[in-house]
Amino acid sequence: MYLAKVYISLKPTVNDPQGLTIKGALHNLGFSDVISVRAGKYIEVKINQDDEDKARGQADQMCRKLLANPVIENYSLTLNLIQGSN
Repeated sequence: MYLAKVYISLKPTVNDPQGLTIKGALHNLGFSDVISVRAGKYIEVKINQDDEDKARGQADQMCRKLLANPVIENYSLTLNLIQGSN
């Protein structure tokens, strides 16, 4: 069994109103050194698969088909074997 950790972020050319709101709030809290904020998503998916390459392929397909919008988002993923799952 593997744990896929998926990190999704907006492409650099896409406006990020949530990031701007967070930046403004941080400034209001006194964190004036903050220059920019980009908000994103983090998703964990457990995959019941013994083969690492197959698990990575499935996780990649999940991102391409559902988890990330390829028009406006980039994604990266890491894959970790869950201890004691074999």
